[in-house]
Amino acid sequence: MTAVLLALFCGAVIGVVLGALGGGGSILAVPALVYVLGESARDATTASLVIVGVASALSVVGYHRDRLVRWDVGIAFGVVGIAASFAGTALNRGIPEPALLSVFAIVMAASGVAMLLRQGAADRDTASSAPTGGRGHIAIQVVGAGLLVGFLTGLLGVGGGFVIVPALVLILGFSLPAATATSLLIIALNAAVSLGVRAVDHPAFDWSVIVPFTVATVATSYLGRRLARRVSPPTLTRAFAVLLLLLSLGIGTQTALAAF
Repeated sequence: MTAVLLALFCGAVIGVVLGALGGGGSILAVPALVYVLGESARDATTASLVIVGVASALSVVGYHRDRLVRWDVGIAFGVVGIAASFAGTALNRGIPEPALLSVFAIVMAASGVAMLLRQGAADRDTASSAPTGGRGHIAIQVVGAGLLVGFLTGLLGVGGGFVIVPALVLILGFSLPAATATSLLIIALNAAVSLGVRAVDHPAFDWSVIVPFTVATVATSYLGRRLARRVSPPTLTRAFAVLLLLLSLGIGTQTALAAF
């Protein structure tokens, strides 16, 4: 019963983040599964794919009703990342768990810094909200972002919304609501592919944790969408970036101490 309540609480928090920011939920799900619910790092990255993949897919339905999802861009972005997600999944199988957590902490820290820097750039550039550079340059940037997101999804079980949203806003000139909605589609596609690969040799899922975690995440993602309408996007982004930096410091410190 305690595990179920903890799963519900963690899922509720992550659902709000996912709904408000169009990403970021999965990068919090893995630490919650490891340090709060006692999952191994490898099991946590797999469970995260189920939780965030389902929550993202259902959130897309709501955004589609508001006509905010750019299906053409989302599907293209997801297809680009498929090969990279296979590579990331294969690497996940061979990395020792302490090293996996260390990589996760580094990604969290880099994501926090990148979000702060990109928010500063967005503050300066959103007035025009127009993509810069030629079509070839834009295409290269989109392909690069798609490959990075696919690889991170396969390796760490994270959706990569912290990469996708800035890429869609700053490279393609999307509005923040459209970028948020489309990022959830991309996350769902990448999660489905990576989960399909892992299911072949990872048949055991702790459904007693995954199900309540997923239900709570889905339920509160709608609250996150409402929160996004009431709080300024820059405030949400900066608060989340600071949270990522603090969590990365905690995970990195604990992993280093456990090594001695």
